[in-house]
Amino acid sequence: MIGVQGVMSRISELKTQLGIAPATTAPTTTDTTTSTGRTTATSGTAFAKALAGATRTTTGTTGTGVTGKSVVDAAKKYLGTPYVFGSTDPDKGLDCSALVQRAYKDLGVDLPRNSREQARVGTKVDGLADAKPGDILAFDKPVDHVAIYLGDNKMIAAPKPGDHVKIQSVYETPTHIRRVVGTASATPATVAAAGVGAVRPASLQSSSSLAGVPYADMFTKAGAKYGVSPKLLAAVAKVESGYNPKAVSPAGAQGLMQLMPATARGLGVDNSFDPQQAINGAAKLLSSHLKEFKSLPLALAAYNAGGGNVHKYGGIPPFAETQAYVPKVQKALAALG
Repeated sequence: MIGVQGVMSRISELKTQLGIAPATTAPTTTDTTTSTGRTTATSGTAFAKALAGATRTTTGTTGTGVTGKSVVDAAKKYLGTPYVFGSTDPDKGLDCSALVQRAYKDLGVDLPRNSREQARVGTKVDGLADAKPGDILAFDKPVDHVAIYLGDNKMIAAPKPGDHVKIQSVYETPTHIRRVVGTASATPATVAAAGVGAVRPASLQSSSSLAGVPYADMFTKAGAKYGVSPKLLAAVAKVESGYNPKAVSPAGAQGLMQLMPATARGLGVDNSFDPQQAINGAAKLLSSHLKEFKSLPLALAAYNAGGGNVHKYGGIPPFAETQAYVPKVQKALAALG
C-alpha cells in the first residue's frame, strides 16, 4: 500500500510528464558486460514521448531484483572515473547526475538526466537518519549536485571538475533525499512489453511454442515479463551455452546465458548457474539493448561485446567473436521458426 500521499505524488508526476505541468525527461545510457568480458559504456510525437515518460517506472523491487545494494554496487563500478561536466561517457568522464543516472540505468531503471529532476523522482525521505543505501541525495536550492547514499553517512559522487568519482562523507545536510527503489510495481521492460512509445522489432512480436526446447517454460515466462521473444532467448542460450546451465567460458562468463559475474550482479542475478535467474537476467539485458538500438543484430552485438562498442564502431564491432556471434544467433532463431 503506497497511501494517499504516494498516490497523489504519482498523479502529480504523471501530470508533469504529460505536459499538464512543466517538466522534461531525458534519454539515458547503459553499461553492460557480457560473455566477452569487455566492460563498455554507452549513451514520435511530443505526446508519445510524454506518454512513454509517464508510464516509465523509476524502479521497483518486486520482481526486478533491484535493491539499494545493487544501486550502490552499480555506482561503485565508476569509482575513479574523472569528473567531466556534461559527459555521460565514462570513458571520457561523468558529472554528478550522469553518475546517478547510469548507476540506475545499469539496472534497467530510467532516471532523468538533470540533477534537479532527479531530486523529484521516487518518494521523499524525511531526513538522513531515515536514508537507506541507494537513495539519491540532492544538495542546494535550486539543486546543483546529487550523489548516491551508501549508509553510515557516506555517499558516492562525482564531486567537481578536477576530481573523480569517489566515496566521501555526507559533508552537509541534503536538501532533498529521494527513494527510487521500491516505489513502483512495474519495470521499464513491462512498459516496453506493452508497446508504449517504443518501436518493437519483429523479433519481439513472436512468442509461439518452443516445444522440445530445454527450459521452454522459463523462456516463455521471462519473454512475457521483459517484452522479449522467448525464441530469441532460446536462440541466445543455444549459442551461448548449448543449453548447459553449468557452462563457464574462458573469460569467466557463467551459466545458461553466459553472464559475467559483475553483469549478473547488476541485473539482480544472485546465481548465474540457476537457469531461471540467468534467463530473467538475459531477458532484462536484451530488452534494454533492443530498446536502445531498435535493431536485432545491434542488440545481439551489444549483448556479446557491450553497447559501448556498438556505439564506438557505429554498428557491429570488428571483433571476430562478435562478427561470428550475431549470425549464429540469427541462424538459431530462424531454426526455431
